[in-house]
Amino acid sequence: MTHATNKVILITGASSGIGEAAAYALAEAGHSVILTARRKDRLEALAKKISENGGNARAYALDVTRRDNFNAAVDAVVKDIGHIDVLINNAGLMPLAPLAALKTNEWERMIDVNIKGVLNGIEAVLPRMEARGQGHIINTASIAAHHVFPTAAVYCATKYAVLAISTGLRLESKNIRVTVISPGVVESELADTTTDKAAKQWLTDFRRLALKPSAIANAMVYAIAQPEDVNVNEIIVQPTEAAY
Repeated sequence: MTHATNKVILITGASSGIGEAAAYALAEAGHSVILTARRKDRLEALAKKISENGGNARAYALDVTRRDNFNAAVDAVVKDIGHIDVLINNAGLMPLAPLAALKTNEWERMIDVNIKGVLNGIEAVLPRMEARGQGHIINTASIAAHHVFPTAAVYCATKYAVLAISTGLRLESKNIRVTVISPGVVESELADTTTDKAAKQWLTDFRRLALKPSAIANAMVYAIAQPEDVNVNEIIVQPTEAAY
């Protein structure tokens, strides 16, 4: 099922936005895509569209915040297909609010999805990749891993963490390629999770220059396409007119 140009790629958060765009782009590039998210119905519809266009896609329900669920999903994929070449840790949340709003439930949810979700994915695939002597982990960070924005302190902190975790993993492993994709403003459902009115207005203004998700998907295709002895450490993708 796999050869030099055909890899088995597991994508989290594949039901919309960047994850969905990545699924289309990677399938078109000849890879076998494993679609994961909590919304299984949307994944199955996406897998059907990809298959109808000649691609290879399968759907698995996955809550990245649950270690047992992530490990079970990876076990199921390995049982069905044999191995995973690439993990794209893409699932994320971005409810923005000033710290003084004390939206602690939203803080905890971001930490659970944006940080622990990435660690759960690494835990699930790293031993198998190390045993095979190869693999590629791509973590979606953000321009927020490089700049702190008002009302986004906790979100930025989670993305700084993703960048730090990714760098540490890359330095520790000689077998695993590790890439960080840091998007600027992108059209997605992330903005829909913001409940604070002032932050929502700021975000609406900030997102007027938003990129299409396909721009980020193309960066993932590029990183994966490099020779095995080439690691793309990080790609920052921003609108041309971006101020940051």
